[in-house]
Amino acid sequence: MTPLGISIAAALASLALLAIIFELIRRHRLRERYALLWLLAGIVLLVLSLWRSSVNTIAGWAGVRGYPPAVLFAVATLFILVVLLHYSTVVSKLSDQNVILAQRLALLEAKLRDSEG
Repeated sequence: MTPLGISIAAALASLALLAIIFELIRRHRLRERYALLWLLAGIVLLVLSLWRSSVNTIAGWAGVRGYPPAVLFAVATLFILVVLLHYSTVVSKLSDQNVILAQRLALLEAKLRDSEG
């Protein structure tokens, strides 16, 4: 079981993370659709920090017997991979849109030159 002091510190850190995410959304520095993954992560961290025996319980569900905190590392790695995959798809879409925009701009400039000349 996690010591009480560590649980309190983890809960405070989770609440701080959630507060930062909400503030970024409020200031329009983070869009809502991108914030969902971060909100989910903050809520999961808060639940894990408040449910003190959660690491051992989750490790038992996953069949991990040797070192239960390894489950947290696996979950964190999975979260990072999901975020990276999500942002890769967003960047790919934006890249495609930039190519189309550059092509349209080139066509407009060509039409402008033709109409002037």
